[in-house]
Amino acid sequence: MVPPSPLTRGPGPGGRPGRRPGWQQAVLQPGWAGPLLAMAGAVAFSGKAIIVKLAYRHGVDAITLIMLRMAVALPFFLLMVWWAGRGQAALPLRDKLAAAALGFAGYYLSSYLDFLGLQHITASLERLILYLTPAVVLLLSRALFGRRASGRQWAAMALGYGGLLLVFGHELRLDGPRVALGAALVLASTLSYAAYLLYSGEVVRRIGSLRLTGWASSVACALCLGQFALLRPLGGVAELAPPVVWLSLLNGTVCTVLPVLLVMMAIERIGSARAAQYGMVGPISTIILGVLVLGEPFTAWVAAGTLCVLGSVALLARTR
Repeated sequence: MVPPSPLTRGPGPGGRPGRRPGWQQAVLQPGWAGPLLAMAGAVAFSGKAIIVKLAYRHGVDAITLIMLRMAVALPFFLLMVWWAGRGQAALPLRDKLAAAALGFAGYYLSSYLDFLGLQHITASLERLILYLTPAVVLLLSRALFGRRASGRQWAAMALGYGGLLLVFGHELRLDGPRVALGAALVLASTLSYAAYLLYSGEVVRRIGSLRLTGWASSVACALCLGQFALLRPLGGVAELAPPVVWLSLLNGTVCTVLPVLLVMMAIERIGSARAAQYGMVGPISTIILGVLVLGEPFTAWVAAGTLCVLGSVALLARTR
């Protein structure tokens, strides 16, 4: 999953900020509840990369791993669809088709590419690439819709990509082609989710962010399950190492469904821009967990690149 984008309003898929329609028209509340919820959601999201890297140590492949994650999360997303649709008219066919298309790009394709990329790069580099989603949205908005970016936004993008190049260049010298392939796959994942952000606005206004999240996520879960059924023997699930199953249970609940709800509650209390700012603890927590759990190196290059990316997101979060 990709981290919160300060360019949108209200929660979108994966708990990322989108618009705040209907059920979310709450008065923003003071205090620490909102910031704590936002930071907890960001930390929970960041654990996904750590869990995936741990599962890969047991010989499982990306197709099986993402199927397990989505199979665990699917009942919760279906419950979300039911809850958001209570007392409302059934969705028209065009909205269902739109949600399905957005689910393909925003959840299925982006998640699959991300899982593939994690086979080749560290969790720290993966998180830094994903955290550039706001900058990617800006670039695509300019290229596709002719929207102009401010000087501050261009400076933020330059800072963020400069930090990414620091870490990428250092790891490229250490592990060559594998790092290049992994970074390309995760960057493609970021592009896929950025496309979701760009085209989801109209659907969010019509059906609400919670309903769209549930529908899009459920479609993505079905696609992941279908992909596994077509490409892998069903009996292979019974042969999986027990740690893979337990890690997938954690991934589907603690690192997928739980942060969706935490970030939604945070945005209700403090708004999307502030939630995005507090969400900047995500890369930090990924790096710390990578060092402590995975034994990944923490170098001056990683520290400098991380500070640049965080500074970039901070500038974007303060931009209207």
